[in-house]
Amino acid sequence: MNSAINMERLTRYIDTTWDESIVPALSEYIRIPNKSVHFDPQWEQHGHMLRAAELMKQWCEEHALPGMKIEIVRLPGLTPLLYIDVPASGNPAGRSSDCVLLYGHMDKQPEFSGWAEGLEPWKPVLRDGRLYGRGGADDGYAVFGSLLALRALADQNIPYVRSVILIEGSEESGSPDLPAYIDALADRIGEPSLVVCLDAECGNYDQFWCTTSLRGNLVGTLRVEVLTEGVHSGMASGIVPSSFRIARRLLERIESAETGMLIDALWTRIPEDRLQQARAAAQTLGKGVHGKMPLAGHTRPMSDDIYELLLNSTWRPTLSVTGAEGLPSLQNAGNVLRPYTSLKLSFRLPPGVDAKAAAKAVKQLLESDPPYGATVSFNVESSEGGWNAPSTAPWLEAAIQSASRAFFGRDAMYMGVGGTIPFMGMLSEKFPRTQFLITGVLGPHSNAHGPNEFLDIATGKRVTACVAHVVAEHAKKKV
Repeated sequence: MNSAINMERLTRYIDTTWDESIVPALSEYIRIPNKSVHFDPQWEQHGHMLRAAELMKQWCEEHALPGMKIEIVRLPGLTPLLYIDVPASGNPAGRSSDCVLLYGHMDKQPEFSGWAEGLEPWKPVLRDGRLYGRGGADDGYAVFGSLLALRALADQNIPYVRSVILIEGSEESGSPDLPAYIDALADRIGEPSLVVCLDAECGNYDQFWCTTSLRGNLVGTLRVEVLTEGVHSGMASGIVPSSFRIARRLLERIESAETGMLIDALWTRIPEDRLQQARAAAQTLGKGVHGKMPLAGHTRPMSDDIYELLLNSTWRPTLSVTGAEGLPSLQNAGNVLRPYTSLKLSFRLPPGVDAKAAAKAVKQLLESDPPYGATVSFNVESSEGGWNAPSTAPWLEAAIQSASRAFFGRDAMYMGVGGTIPFMGMLSEKFPRTQFLITGVLGPHSNAHGPNEFLDIATGKRVTACVAHVVAEHAKKKV
């Protein structure tokens, strides 16, 4: 077998497959409204998740490598999981417990509002080299890119070890179904020496970005009740306390409205190497860190210091109120003192913070000694810890840098990401010696979870090529 990659041939092979096969398949995937289980409890009856899994399975079967096994695994009551087992190159009948594990997910965030004219969540639109629609970048492309990376190596007889592609169906809900699948498939998966995840951000579209940390996520609903039914505000106000005002007071217990600082129980010490990476990323990205945000009017970022903004969004706790109930629309808002206010709270937790302990601390502060004796509850819906990558092995560091220079023409960059990928924490605990390559195509304005989500196709191609290069370098190390 060859050991040196012909970069020009690899690029041509990947670009052609993306244009002729992956983009059309992703377009069909975008049309499927397979919202994650948290947003569509009737997902099984609707059948969208299984449709997405079958679409991916069919594409992979059409592009199968010798000896490859592909299966939609179903555990009772759980979202489906796509499992692909690719034998080591040149050994279609053999099997090793060691493997490269390539991970992605097929479930999607809900529609959200505010899509630009001509764009819709479930309608693929190809415009200026970008494919718009929900789920293309987050994270539908992962299965296609993962298998293509292996195929591009096989096209040149470049060695790679046994590879497992795992595409789950509940990541956008905190991966509640994944642990059961990992346990059920443990013997088949083996022990990965390298994990590749294609569900992360990139600071720009000009170089290869690798994620070194992920924040955890605590989600719950705060509910404040003061009446059993609404009452005329002229009659009740001044006698009955406003549920909204009580909710404001309770939130102040855990977050300063003036500074945004949260309680000490949600903080951690930031490692020095992550501080250094944040400084380097701040220097590279500059005002692009906040310039990518669609700030309204004269809204300013929370700091003028780019470095501090990066730390705020990757290693410090934050609170977002992501939803509400008990508040009628403006058109239907009569002069009524409302009986209750419910707020959906989403906390981002730094790596190293115990998510269960954080949930307990928040719940105690919100529910204890409620103002005016109001009925207050905080229902925790999910709590996932963050993740800090292990030290990068010299071979992986060299492979990442050489891949970025070859396909982006610039050095690779490292940074933490403010989002959550629960699977990374699970794997780190189970396989402490495993190396991680966490990357993705979610760059400036790609807007995963929001309106106008898009996948930058050129970046998808380059990331695919980088993954192929790293997998090939991994195989050299294993020989």
